[in-house]
Parts: sequence; C-alpha cells; structure tokens
Amino acid sequence: MAALAPALAAAAGRLQNESCSSSAGAGRQFQSWKMKAERAKKVEFIRTAEKLKAQLANIEKERNGHLYNRKSDFRVEYRLLEELEHSMTVSRKTEKAKILQQLLKIQNSVKRLQQQLKDVKPTPEFVDKIKEMMEEIENAINTFKEEQRQIYQQLLKEEKAAINELSLFERKVELWVLGSSTAEKVLKLPSARVTVDKTLENHLPKEVIEFERFLQRTGGRQGGWDDYDHQNFLKIRTKYRGRLSYMDEALEYLSGRTKEDIEQHDKWYQEFVILHERKKESIKKWKEKQQQEKERNLKEKEKSEKMLKERWLQHEEAQKQKAEERKRKQAAVEVWKKQHVVAFAMDQASQLKLEEKKQQECQSHVKLLLERNTLQKKVKEELEKLENEKREETEKEERKQIAAQEISKFQEHDLHKLELRVLQKHAKETEKQEEEKRLAKFREKVEIRVTRDRSRLNRPTKSWEERRQETTPAAAEPQLGVPQRAVPAWRGGL
Repeated sequence: MAALAPALAAAAGRLQNESCSSSAGAGRQFQSWKMKAERAKKVEFIRTAEKLKAQLANIEKERNGHLYNRKSDFRVEYRLLEELEHSMTVSRKTEKAKILQQLLKIQNSVKRLQQQLKDVKPTPEFVDKIKEMMEEIENAINTFKEEQRQIYQQLLKEEKAAINELSLFERKVELWVLGSSTAEKVLKLPSARVTVDKTLENHLPKEVIEFERFLQRTGGRQGGWDDYDHQNFLKIRTKYRGRLSYMDEALEYLSGRTKEDIEQHDKWYQEFVILHERKKESIKKWKEKQQQEKERNLKEKEKSEKMLKERWLQHEEAQKQKAEERKRKQAAVEVWKKQHVVAFAMDQASQLKLEEKKQQECQSHVKLLLERNTLQKKVKEELEKLENEKREETEKEERKQIAAQEISKFQEHDLHKLELRVLQKHAKETEKQEEEKRLAKFREKVEIRVTRDRSRLNRPTKSWEERRQETTPAAAEPQLGVPQRAVPAWRGGL
C-alpha cells in the first residue's frame, strides 16, 4: 500500500489540474520517508528471520542426531517422534505453499494496478476502477493478516502450554535426580500435613482445632498437590476471580491434572478459605480477650509504677547528692593534676636544657677528636710518601746495575757470535777456491768442441726425404676426383 500511495496521489493531482502542487510535494516527501522507514523495518525483519533460521537449522541438526541414531536404546520410542516430525513437516510445507499462493495472488493484483496506473485517464470511471482494485487488494491483505494473526495466537498458546509442560517435567526430573529424603517428601507431600498436639487442644479455640484437623485430613495447606501446581492453580483462579471460565486455561497450565482433579481441588480450596476465615475470626476474638486482660494488667502496673516512681525519686535525690560530692572530689583531683602536670613540664624543660648542653659538649669533644684523627692521618700519609720515594730510588739504582750487567753480557755474547761468523765465512771462501782449482784441472783434461751449422735449419729432414722418395712414382699417374691436401706456398718447390 505504501508503494501504491504515490501513484494514486499523482493521478488525483492530474485530475485536479495541479491546483495543489505544493501540498502534493509535501505529501510525496512524507510518503517517501514512510517508504524508507518501512524498507528499514523489512530489512531488520529479514535479518532476524535469517538468524532464527540458522538457529532452527542447528537445533534440528542436534535433534536429528538423537532421533535418527539407529544404535540408540530408545529407537522404538523415537519412531513415534519421527512420525510426528514427518507429519509436522508435511503440514508446514502445505501451509507454506498456501501462504505463497496467497502472496502471489496479492502480488499479481498489485502488478495489475501498477499497469493500470501507467496509462492514467482523467475520467471518474477510471478513478472508481482504481479505487475498487485498491479496496480488493487492501481486503486481501487484511484477511491475510487476520489469518496469520489467528495462527500466531494459536501457536503462542500452544507454545505456552508446551513451556509449562516442559517446566513441570524438568521440575519432576530434578526431584528424581536428587533422590534424597527431602525430594521424596516433596513428591509424597507429607510435609504439608500439620499435626496438633493433644495438650494444646484444650487451650486452642474450637475453630483453630477444626481447621488443623481439616488440613491433616486433606493433605496440608496445598490439598495434597505439590507447590508448583498449587501456585499455578491459585494464579489462574485469582485471575478469573473464581469463575468457572478459568478451567480451560488451568488445564493448559496443569498438564498433569484432569478436569475432575481441578474441580475437587477447587471445592477443597473453597472449604479451606471458609475454615481459614473462621480461624481468623476466632483468633481475632481471642486477641481481643487478650487485649482486655492486658489493659487490666496495665492498670495494675500503673499503680505499681507510681509506687516505684516515688521510690525512684528518693533514690535519685540520694544519687544527686552523691554525684555532687563526686564532682567536688573530681574538681579537687583535676586541680591537683594540673599542678602536677605544670611541675612535670618544668622538670622536663630543665632536663631538656641539660641534655642540650651535654649534647653540645659531646659535639665539641667529637670535633676535637676528629681534627686530631685527621692530623694524624695526614702525618702518616706524608711519612708513607717519603718511604715510598726512597724505596723507588733504591729500586731504580738496583735496576740500573742489573741492566748494566746484562748489557755487558749481551755484548760479549754478540762479539763471540761475530767471531764465529767471520771464521765460518773465511772457511767457506777457502773451500770455494779449492773447488774452482779442482774444476779447472778437470776441464784441462776433457775438452769438448762443438761446431754450429746454421744452414741445417733450411734443409729437409731425413724422414721427409724418405717420404718424398716413396710418393714420387705415384704422383706421375693422373688421379681424377681424388681430393688432395693443399700445399703451402713456401713448400711448393720442395
């Protein structure tokens, strides 16, 4: 409808010959803003739907892991759930197809309307036709919305009933798991029974005893029901103010109870309320009697209190006199304390002065000692310096003497080495001269004279001459097509 409104506004503007152009522009702006808002809502709705779809897929995956597991011990029981799940999926698919069919029908009618609005005719018949089409579309949308609303309401009721049943089963399972004596007491409900001591029956009113016996006989303050069911019953009954129309909702919330159980519990509750009111009235009368007795006791107490007040006044006067005497004594003690404090302060001041003088004397004595110590240290340091200088001088002289001795030793050693080298050199020279003399004598005995012939370089060798002699008769015969080696120019005439 939000998409059709601008087109309808445009058609009406053309029929009115654009007399209200400014108001139409404002209307278009408002409609565009409205369309944007609806678009944003649609986008948000689609996002939430996708999230829910993903959650549903995860839940179905977990459920299928339990239901369709063939190794499970409860496979026989799970078959019923499988059949139920199959029937529900079939119903969902049929419902989805039905909804899609309705939406397609609405979409086709909207498209037809848009086609009609493309070719606008300024006639009242055309306007009436568009109005009829829009009314049909609007009625179809409204009926679709109403059907969906009813379906969702029914689903919400079923969901509520399922949640109540699940919470009840969870509670029962928790109590089974506990397995303690307290859980058994909650299930069997003996704790709700109220016992009345026989000794108290003589002192209690008749209505109270009757109420307590009724509770003992009917199973306590919850009529034999557990606390969860009883509280839900009370909520629904108070909601409908005791009218019988609450029975349907009570059956939804109390899934483990039948209609007869609820009616019996309702009768029990009515009797319980009546007896409880009688008990209240009897307790009220008993309280009034007790109040009267209290008033009598109060009057007697007032008389005794007057006597006690008189005695108390006398006692207070005596206490006041004693207090005044105590105050005087305390004042005298405080004066003595102040004097003692002043004297103590004077003594402390004199002692502090004496201590300060002693401290000053001690400080001066310490200063003198420090000065003496510093002088002694300085004298010791000077003496040590002189001793160190003398010691260094003696060490230097000793080092010089040692160095001179060592130098003389090194010189003697060097001279000895030089003499040895000179002798070795002289011996080598003599040996060399003797060797030359011996070689000269040997040369004189053996003379080798070699003559050089430089023309041998240009002559052919013996191997070449022999080869040439072998190849000369074969060269005279003509050889056709036989490849020959190339002969260099410098060997052509050889």
